[in-house]
Amino acid sequence: MCSASSLPEAGESPSSVGGSEPAPFLDIDVRSGTLGVRPELLLDTFLQDCPEVAADAGSRLARQSLSVVGQPVQAAAWQHVPSTYLVCAQDRGTPAEAQRDFARRAGAVVELDTGHHPFLSRPQAVADLRVGLSTSTTAMPR
Repeated sequence: MCSASSLPEAGESPSSVGGSEPAPFLDIDVRSGTLGVRPELLLDTFLQDCPEVAADAGSRLARQSLSVVGQPVQAAAWQHVPSTYLVCAQDRGTPAEAQRDFARRAGAVVELDTGHHPFLSRPQAVADLRVGLSTSTTAMPR
C-alpha cells in the first residue's frame, strides 16, 4: 500500500513525476546534497490532523540524500505485486489531485479524508484497510 507518494515507472525518478519546482516545505542544500522538511512548516503541512505528535515528530526530522528523489528507480514493484494507493484527501504536502494522478498506476485506489500521515491520524482506518487488503484480491496490478 502506498499513500501520498509518487509511483514512478522504472527509469523515472520520484522528482521527475512531480512538479517542476521544489515544494515550498523542502529545504534543499545542493552543497551537501541533502534535503529536509522545513521544521517551521512541518505541523501545517504534514500534521494538521494529528498535532499531538508534532513535538515528537519535529525532534525526529532528518535530512536525506538528494539522490533519493533524483535517481531513477530500477524497478517498479507496484507493476508486479498487488498495489493499492491510499489518497489522503486533506494532505497539504502532496495535493490530493496529484495523488489521484499517481494513483492511476496502482491496481486499486482508496481515499481517506486525512492529512499526509493517515497511520498517525486515523490508525484504525488504515489498519482496517490493510486487513481488508490482505484478505482480498481486488488490488492486483493493472
